[in-house]
Amino acid sequence: MSGHNKWANIKHRKGAQDKKRSALFNKIIRELTVSAREGGGDPDSNPRLRVAMDKARDANMPKDTIEKAVKRGTGELEGVEYVEITYEGYGSAGVAMLVTTVSDNKNRTAQEIRHVFSKYNGNMAESGSVAWIFEKKGSMTVSKEQIADVDEFMMTAIDSGAEDIDDSGDPVSIITAPEDMMQVADALKEAGYIPKDIEFSYLPKNTVAIEGRDAEKVLNLISKLEDLDDVQNVYANFDIDDAEMERIMETL
Repeated sequence: MSGHNKWANIKHRKGAQDKKRSALFNKIIRELTVSAREGGGDPDSNPRLRVAMDKARDANMPKDTIEKAVKRGTGELEGVEYVEITYEGYGSAGVAMLVTTVSDNKNRTAQEIRHVFSKYNGNMAESGSVAWIFEKKGSMTVSKEQIADVDEFMMTAIDSGAEDIDDSGDPVSIITAPEDMMQVADALKEAGYIPKDIEFSYLPKNTVAIEGRDAEKVLNLISKLEDLDDVQNVYANFDIDDAEMERIMETL
């Protein structure tokens, strides 16, 4: 499992992602609006919107708030005009990073991203210099306590389109092609499993092993970037020992 996935799974388990409920709602509302604008307001024909709505429900967002965000995206309600921008950069030890944002002010967002990279041991990179390292994939997890028969679980996932399954940790991580993500999730649900953390991700083709001070600097930089209101996700190609990552996250 890549360092990014380990980081995401540990955050979900500790409940550390988006420490403030209002910050989490803000990020989800932006994703609901943009995904509805790009693919329409029907989650059955817009997988990205369906994922965003699932996240909203998991966060206990009120139904009315979800509906208003979607209607702003489809143009049925007036609202802020958001744009999606991806930034590229490097952390300590040459760790590559993709930072996806949804913003109503490109200049402000660029300035904030640049400031965080500069202050926390990183460097911005030119467009295209980092993006080639990552591939867009679908991902989800299933807790091991749900899996009574590993072979049966594996066959269900693979037969429905899973590309890779990592059961070395808990939860089990499942990777799919983007277009197959929802059919894999649906197949697992029909088989009695409860997939979590269903999302589109940018996964690295190769990773950089880091430890010690470099590991601390990289995780701190990612944490500071994720704290920015306009940042939706940070993807990076690091690999850190699980125990060390747990230790560092206790200090962030």
